Amino acid sequence: MPTSDPPKFRDPSVPPEWPHTNPKGNATLGRSRLAFRQARHRSEEGLAIPLKAWFQREFDFDLPVWMYPHILERLRGTPARLEDWVRQAEPSVLRSRVYGKWSIQENIGHLADLELLWQGRLDDFNDGRETMRPADLTNRKTHEADHNARRTVELLQAFRQARTQLVGRLERCDESDITRTVLHPRLKLPMRLIDMAFFVAEHDDHHLARIAEIVRIVKA
Repeated sequence: MPTSDPPKFRDPSVPPEWPHTNPKGNATLGRSRLAFRQARHRSEEGLAIPLKAWFQREFDFDLPVWMYPHILERLRGTPARLEDWVRQAEPSVLRSRVYGKWSIQENIGHLADLELLWQGRLDDFNDGRETMRPADLTNRKTHEADHNARRTVELLQAFRQARTQLVGRLERCDESDITRTVLHPRLKLPMRLIDMAFFVAEHDDHHLARIAEIVRIVKA
């Protein structure tokens, strides 16, 4: 288990080495400035469109109801996709913060942290509330959880268990439940249950894309 914070870049644009240590303090991942610039250039050029910040996303909630089963399968498949990316990453990379952002483990832990919010918002639909409960936009729970100190398998198991419970509840909803609307507090948009499920799936994919980005940068 790590005894100190994961390595961070002193200057995200041109760090002295990338990354300079692994979480145990061993200089096994060091690279020169030139190699870092080349790796960063390749990673940024590898995708046609860069990853957009989550809070900059805009949504149009106009999905047809028949897509509900498709969205549930996306939600059901997230644990397996996380596990697949973990298998592709070197163990020493799982706790490293690339560009000073959350590590792979912290991204996984964050997804697990939010499962209680999604469950609570499902309760808001069932209880007929006008506005769903807000998220903590500072992500305090994730920042204070020290997910890098936990075993990776524990994070994956915790997320899989919580997600299985959420999908099980969503599967029991009928069409009247799926089309019921509640106001999203940040977006200020009415959201049906199918829209909330889509929103969660998109949030999953945002963090999966970030994990994929970390793996690509390290392999570059």
